[in-house]
Amino acid sequence: MGSDISHDKDRQQAEQTAEHQRRLQQRQDDQDMVAARHPRAEQTPSPLQVGTREQPVDLPAQHQAKPGREADLQLAPRFLAPDYQGSNKLAGRVAIVTGGDSGIGRAVAVLFAREGADVAVLYLDEHEDAEATRRHVLDEGRHCITIAGDVKDSTFCQRAVARVIEEFGRLDILVNNAAFQEHADSIEDITDERLDETLTTNVAGYFYMTRSALPHLREGASIINTGSVVGLQGSGQLLDYAATKGAIHALTKSLAHNLLPRGIRVNAVAPGPVWTPLNAADRPAAQVPKFGQGSDLKRAAQPEEISPAYVFLAAPVCAGYITGVVLPVTGSIGAI
Repeated sequence: MGSDISHDKDRQQAEQTAEHQRRLQQRQDDQDMVAARHPRAEQTPSPLQVGTREQPVDLPAQHQAKPGREADLQLAPRFLAPDYQGSNKLAGRVAIVTGGDSGIGRAVAVLFAREGADVAVLYLDEHEDAEATRRHVLDEGRHCITIAGDVKDSTFCQRAVARVIEEFGRLDILVNNAAFQEHADSIEDITDERLDETLTTNVAGYFYMTRSALPHLREGASIINTGSVVGLQGSGQLLDYAATKGAIHALTKSLAHNLLPRGIRVNAVAPGPVWTPLNAADRPAAQVPKFGQGSDLKRAAQPEEISPAYVFLAAPVCAGYITGVVLPVTGSIGAI
């Protein structure tokens, strides 16, 4: 008898819940009918400005010859991060930044100096840009040397590291950042020559620099690799470049495992679209103004919005318990 009563109560409660759900549904149905009769005008989302200062939105229609020069960009990338206050998080340390003449590399070099590090800037042949970076590091009160050469050449990597040790007597941070990028509509357009240039610059260059630096990196040192959002999500127009960035992410995690017993942390930053000479030297001029609009923030980042992530990963006081991560700084939700 008791079980029948319980069964009836359960059934009655279930029916009440079902009725409640139908009422909730009906309210939404009524709202949908009103919305269908009075559709809202479509609004184009505005680019979002959620940092400490408003960043540029309108990019110039400009195309450059490779490797691209920051001095010649019609809209100068922002790298000084005037609201970033240093606090000696890298005091007494020495860093190498490849591709440090411009773009993200320059922004990283400046903030490393602001945090107390001396910096060696490695670059290809953008001498004017490299000299400008050196001056800005000096303005931060730190020492800086510039070294021109090609990271595809393993002997150059060895010579560059030797020069840094000769100049500064130590090495604590390696930022692998130099890259080659060129778009293509089809894999059929990517020649063996071009594939070799992309793979050797973006992957072998990281290997060569790491291998050359490793004998001089002590416990507490840090390696930071520049990955990319396209290494996380892929890109239909950057097939070879995206493949190298995916490889860099895997290399980062593998090196983190390999070097953990030596007390060396290895991490990567995966930027989204960033306004640098790399982009003006890749895309046709007509496409450049649209660069970055596909991100959730609806605009490209400036280098100064990316560089603090490198400081965070380099500084033991911030990231001493972090190794083997790929940190997305993409302006979008759900990058990984």
